[in-house]
Parts: sequence; C-alpha cells; structure tokens
Amino acid sequence: MLGAVLVHPDSRCVLPFAPEAILKQDGIKKNDCERNASRRLLHDLRREHPHMKLTIIEDGLASNAPHIKTLKELNMNFILGAKKGDHAYLFNQVDQSHVTWYETTDKKGKHYRFRFINQVSLNASNPDCKVNFLECWETSLKGKVQHFSWVTNFSLSSTNVYQIMRGGRARWKIENETFNTLKNQGYHFEHNFGHGKKHLATVMAHIML
Repeated sequence: MLGAVLVHPDSRCVLPFAPEAILKQDGIKKNDCERNASRRLLHDLRREHPHMKLTIIEDGLASNAPHIKTLKELNMNFILGAKKGDHAYLFNQVDQSHVTWYETTDKKGKHYRFRFINQVSLNASNPDCKVNFLECWETSLKGKVQHFSWVTNFSLSSTNVYQIMRGGRARWKIENETFNTLKNQGYHFEHNFGHGKKHLATVMAHIML
C-alpha cells in the first residue's frame, strides 16, 4: 500500500489522504508496483482536489523523468530526494558548474551550509528534464553533520533555500507522525505481505486511516 499525507514543517499534525493499494489492476497482466500506484494516487489526488496548491515531497526513488513529467502535468510542485549514488550525472554537472553557496544559523544554534543551482539536467538519458538542485549540510551544536540533497521545480535563491530544505525534510512525517502512530499507538498496524482474502487486509487498512 502506498500512503500519502498532508504535512507542514511547523506542525506535528498530519492528515492522511486515501491510500493506494499496490495491487494488479483489472485487465493488467503484469504485477503492480509502487511507481504505477504512485501515478494512480497522484491522478486521484488531483481529481479530488483540483484547486489545491500541492508540493509533493518524496525520496530518491521519485527523482526520475517520467515521474517528474507526471507531476508537472498535474500542476504539482515537488521537492524530491536525490542521492549522489543514484544521480552521478546530476552531481557531476553540479560539481563542474558555477553554483551558489549560502550559510545561516537558526534560533537553536544549528548551522546550515547550502549549495544550489537552477536548471540542470536530471540525467544523461533525459537532458531536457531540467530541475533545480539543492544540497544542505546541517551542523548541530555538538558538531554532528548531516547531509541532504534534493531536486525541485522551485526557483532557488538565498532567500528560500532554508524553507525548501525544511519542506523536503518534512517527508519524514509520513514515518514519524503517520506510520509510527499507526504501529505503536494503539492501531496495531503491521506489515502484511498480501491483501487478504477478498482484499480484507486492504479494506481494513483504508478503514483504519
């Protein structure tokens, strides 16, 4: 099952949308997959909320040209994870280009160093798929460094990279505030490697959400 929730960086409250079962569709011979389920979920989301301004935040698996094309067609903004190991061509472009650096410290004393550039090709196979690239190093008061990187359609500047970073990291709320709540706070939501007899497990998961 593929889940989607409405999140905000400043709120612990999350609002689940209708989930999408990863289940072979009627008339389809091949097994279903997360990518197909994601396409169905996004189209359903836009149909049910035609005027809502949405920014989709996902992990690195979503940083591919067909998915980004779907997001653009549905008039959805995006902040998608992009790791160097999976996007070597992208990172090589950034390393060889003129990038902008920006540093800031938040109210809690955490230091942030950003590297960003607009309008680079996602990969060699799709040079026409242009994205904006953001990289961030966060240093805690104890000196611990965390590294993050994303691609987005938001035009990046020193005035918004901090907000874009916070938006991208809000993706973890689907783990912490959504799945953790369902698993550990009385809902007894567990991994199930099947949809149940007559899809009973899927029905119960929808009801639970």
